[in-house]
Amino acid sequence: QDHVCSLPKVPFRGAPCSDAAGRQVPYATIMKQVNSSLSGVLWDEVQKAPFYEYKDSLGQFHQVWFDDPHSISLKAAYVKSRGLRGIGMWNGNSLDYSREAAAEQQTQAMWQALTP
Repeated sequence: QDHVCSLPKVPFRGAPCSDAAGRQVPYATIMKQVNSSLSGVLWDEVQKAPFYEYKDSLGQFHQVWFDDPHSISLKAAYVKSRGLRGIGMWNGNSLDYSREAAAEQQTQAMWQALTP
């Protein structure tokens, strides 16, 4: 069913988040995969975040949620508007630090988005 991605129930592992939804995917992989996805980039207005959908080689439906410069900048602006002390990210080393021109541009845009 489109736009529905079921998650299995997993036991609580003593952390505030869980890997039940899947594994972390490097930003470079996301940027390459989104172009060949079923959906292209979709936007969730409630979460203020992009995602896309694809089917794997077995026909299993997947959704990939991620942040991009637009979603990061919205979060950074929210932090600033509320007078909060800062913003952080989960894993900056998931960006693409290769010397490819597109990768350099994407990585630079992500870092710049942290400063509203």
